[in-house]
Amino acid sequence: MKIAVIGAGGVGGYFGAKLVQAGHDVTFIARGEHLKAIKSRGLIVKSIDGDFKVEQIKASDKISDIDNPDLVIVAVKAWQIKELREEIKKVLKDETLILPLQNGVLAADELAETIDKKHILGGLCRIISKIEAPGVIRHIGVNPTIVFGELDKAKTGRVNKIHELFKSAGIESKISEDIEADLWRKFISICVSGLLAISNTTYGELREIKETRQLMIDLIKEIFALSQKIGVNLEANFIEKTLSFIDTFPYDSTASLTRDVWEKRPSEIEYQNGAVVRLGEKYGVPTPINKFVYICILPGELKARG
Repeated sequence: MKIAVIGAGGVGGYFGAKLVQAGHDVTFIARGEHLKAIKSRGLIVKSIDGDFKVEQIKASDKISDIDNPDLVIVAVKAWQIKELREEIKKVLKDETLILPLQNGVLAADELAETIDKKHILGGLCRIISKIEAPGVIRHIGVNPTIVFGELDKAKTGRVNKIHELFKSAGIESKISEDIEADLWRKFISICVSGLLAISNTTYGELREIKETRQLMIDLIKEIFALSQKIGVNLEANFIEKTLSFIDTFPYDSTASLTRDVWEKRPSEIEYQNGAVVRLGEKYGVPTPINKFVYICILPGELKARG
């Protein structure tokens, strides 16, 4: 199977390196100094599960250099989907599958606006990781996992084939029976990232202070109520399970959106708390805490985007 990984950051770099380590044919799309380092020295992964290095990697900054891929893993930021989808469309063959791993719940829909839906799976990943230096990926927390499935919930041979691919590379994965519900489960938890950013806290600090912990709970409750109005199939005890999951995150860890906001880079705020606000207005669900988080980040976001 020929695999393309578009975006070699904390997500694409980690999972792509695992696939290369297992001997699979992988082409990375990256840019800048990170691309130069990958082409000259390979990828170093520093992980809580054990460090490793892969060398002699195929990499480019042009999507057009991808040759007849069987699987395209899209691991760029959520807001870059619209920028890249036309280029991705040009390299697809009839049976190519696209697996988006973006935060949020809009990636598959945005791809499907220009690409035939038959190519697109629903997907997400769980990992706390980042580029530590050019050519170096740091896996900080959470057991790396990919969850994916057909958008129509069908059980197909092609998802089983990808499951076997990940298994061969030692990547934990799960075929979802309801990818919409799984995407919302992650979406609700990651929207805490904006709260970290405006409160200037790590996950540990946010959850140990009574007042900020309650704010986190109320933010999650708003999005859960929205999901139920939309008709997403989530379990009744979802909020408690989400809080228990967040309580397992390393004390000093943060989220990619949080770091982007702090470092004055463009972030995924429009696809996290911003999306909550827009969907809340559409479905008539009040989301005042998410709106506050979104508005607090918005001025810096506009500056970061020029």
